[in-house]
Amino acid sequence: MKSREELIDDLLTLAFAEDVGDGDATTLSTIPADEMGRQRLIVKEEGILAGVEVARMVFDKFDPSLKMTVYINDGARVKPGDIAFEVEGPVRSLLQTERTMLNIMQRMSGIATTTARYQARLDGLHTKVLDTRKTTPGMRLLEKDAVKIGGGENHRIGLFDMILIKDNHVDFAGGIHNAVEAARKWCAENDKDLRIEVETRNEDEIRQALAEKVDRIMLDNFTPERTAGAVKIIREDDTRTGRHTEIESSGGITIDTLRQYGETGVDFISVGALTHSVKGLDMSFKAF
Repeated sequence: MKSREELIDDLLTLAFAEDVGDGDATTLSTIPADEMGRQRLIVKEEGILAGVEVARMVFDKFDPSLKMTVYINDGARVKPGDIAFEVEGPVRSLLQTERTMLNIMQRMSGIATTTARYQARLDGLHTKVLDTRKTTPGMRLLEKDAVKIGGGENHRIGLFDMILIKDNHVDFAGGIHNAVEAARKWCAENDKDLRIEVETRNEDEIRQALAEKVDRIMLDNFTPERTAGAVKIIREDDTRTGRHTEIESSGGITIDTLRQYGETGVDFISVGALTHSVKGLDMSFKAF
């Protein structure tokens, strides 16, 4: 399996291939090869900055001679007019990396800003907002990094680092017991130490999951009232067994209903909107 660094490098290779191709015709025809210049990243909207370190990777990969000076780091709250960084070097390189860098910075900053907004709704509670696998193909690692920068937490990165037994798995396997038993057997046979989460649809499935002593129970498409009842069942079982079963709410939860779910006592609330329909943070890369 490829490392995080290799996956990001692959993403940048593809980004340059689809944008620059065999060369920026406009830049190569109008800018002398030896012309040097400077550009700065100017924030145009309030939010949380994210992607600065990835921007450095963009410049280093395309042209190692580009010199980047950072003034504002990932995770900082920014406002219109703030200058996040400056880059100096060959103008041709500056112009050919501009769009790739901005696409990444705007996307990551938008996700971090949205995540911070959601997490703020849970102030004073122990509940954390989680992302999902509803990410842009090829950009998952960057988008999940942005969620963490914004104060949220990552669910599993992909299908390989956690076992999440969903409704279809349960139905095809012939029940929660069969699915969990098979998952544990597979992990043992393949030398995998993976946490197991089970998606549940009703009280009976919650009790079945508790009987299997899984690490986390997902309450899928429960109302806040049903969630409160489910939390009571799970915590009573925890008291009896001395365990702590993590509880995750998921499905149709919006920023307006988020706190209602958090106040039920769940540990996590997963929100696909953090990544699948977020608005990018406005910024520009200007010569000076």
